[in-house]
Amino acid sequence: MIADTHCPEFLAALPAGLPAAFDGVDLILHAGDVNERATLDQLAAIAPVEAVSGDHDGALPDLPRSRELTVEGKRVVLVHGDRSRWIEEPNTLLWTLSLGYFVPNRGLPRALRRRFPTADVVVYGHTHRTRADVIDGALIFNPGGVHQWNPVTAGRRLGQHPGWFEWCWLQVARHMRRYEAPSVGILEFGDGEVRPASVPV
Repeated sequence: MIADTHCPEFLAALPAGLPAAFDGVDLILHAGDVNERATLDQLAAIAPVEAVSGDHDGALPDLPRSRELTVEGKRVVLVHGDRSRWIEEPNTLLWTLSLGYFVPNRGLPRALRRRFPTADVVVYGHTHRTRADVIDGALIFNPGGVHQWNPVTAGRRLGQHPGWFEWCWLQVARHMRRYEAPSVGILEFGDGEVRPASVPV
C-alpha cells in the first residue's frame, strides 16, 4: 500500500528504499495523490499496480476516485479520502497553525466506513499519517505518506516559486515542529485475516 507520493510535484524522486519495502508483494495499491504517470510506471516495475486519483491528480484524469477489488475473498476498497473543502480547509489551517501538533481528519476512518458499508478493508491516503482502525468489523488502513511536510520539504517547495497563497502557507509550514516519517504499508492476507503493517521508507 502506498499513498501521497506527490512526485514530482513535491518530491523530485521516489525514495530509494521503495523496492526493498515492496520486495515480494503480489500487488501495489496506490491510494491517490500520485501526481504523474511515471510514478505508476516505476511502481509497476516492482509489482502490478492499482491506483485511484486524489486531489492532486489533475494530470491523471483516467484514474477513478475509488476502486473495489477482491483479494483472498476479502472485498477491498481503495480511495484517496479527501472530502469537501468545508471540512478540509479548517483542518489544514489548524494543523498548520499548531506547527504539526494538531491531528486533522480524526473522523475520516468512520466516515469512510459509512461510505463503504460492505467493504472488508478500506485503504485510504490523504492524511499522510499511518493509521489502522477496525470499525464494525472492517479494517480501515492508511499506509502513511511517502511525501511529508517538514522544514526541508517546505523549503524545497518554496524554491519552486509557488503561487502567493501556497507561498504564505509555506512560510508557516517551514517551521513545523511535529511531522510524520515517510512510510508505506503492507497488508498480509491469510487464514481469513488481514494483518496491516507500516514500513518506513
